[in-house]
Parts: sequence; C-alpha cells; structure tokens
Amino acid sequence: MPAAPEDLFAFLDRLGIAHETVSHPPLFTVEESRALRGQIPGGHTKNLFVKDKKSRLFLITALEDATIDLKRVHEAIGGQGRVSFGSGELLEEVWGVKPGAVTPFGAINDRDGRVTVVLEAAMMRQARLNFHPLVNTRTTGLAGADLVRFLEATGHTPLVVALAQG
Repeated sequence: MPAAPEDLFAFLDRLGIAHETVSHPPLFTVEESRALRGQIPGGHTKNLFVKDKKSRLFLITALEDATIDLKRVHEAIGGQGRVSFGSGELLEEVWGVKPGAVTPFGAINDRDGRVTVVLEAAMMRQARLNFHPLVNTRTTGLAGADLVRFLEATGHTPLVVALAQG
C-alpha cells in the first residue's frame, strides 16, 4: 500500500524537516496550478516520469517554466538512449502516485530504489520548493536542502544537473 500524505508528513517530521501544506481543488496541469495557487511562496515545479531505452526509470524535477529537451536529456542524466514517458500504471506501481500527482515525494514508496531522481540545478537555487504531497489536492513547500535530505533518507541520492534550456 503506498504512503498517504499523512505518512509523508510524519516522515518529514521525524527527519526534522519543516514543511507547510495548503489544500486546494485537484490540479492536473501546470496551467491549472498557476490559476489556483494563490499566494503560495516559492518555486513551483513540474515532474517528468521517464524511462530510457534500457527501461531505467528517472524522475526529472524542474521549475514549472523550464524547457527540458527530451531528445537530449538522457546525455545529462546518464540514460541509455532517448527517454520516453513512463506509463501511468508503471508510475503507480513504482512511485505510488497517480498521473497528475507526480512528485519527488513518491520516493517514500520506491523501497527498491528503481527510480533515479534528477533535480534541475536552477530549481535548487530557490529558497523554497513546492510539490504535491502524493496527491494533487494539496501543495507542500519546503527548503531545497530539505528535499535533498528527504530523498537521501529514502535511499534516493539525487542527481543535481543543469537541464533547462534558455
């Protein structure tokens, strides 16, 4: 059974990671997020669940307006051949979240370490970052350094790589 948001919050609390969560209607796209986010401070993000030609899995996390060249991103992240999007079924099986709620917090569900988490370098310069806490009806903010601490605590030491174009 995948973790629930409350499980995630308890895990963050045990790590001593400060976090703040806002509830809102379901959001499925960056555009919907922009329209409904109100005054939530910090960097707002997008998350791409992809696989390479060898079926290695990656979660690429970047600022919402970053342009990521999917034809070349494999060169920067160590993928074998071009990446393609992973299916919704694979996302749920491995990361424990549904499409529309993709988040680096899904690492809490990937106990086998199947996914390599890639954090875009420009995003990591933000003081605060915002992600769905395993569901798309809330947004949780925390410091970038605390995101890294969370990922490391789940066994997912992230790659921090400059990926954004322009």
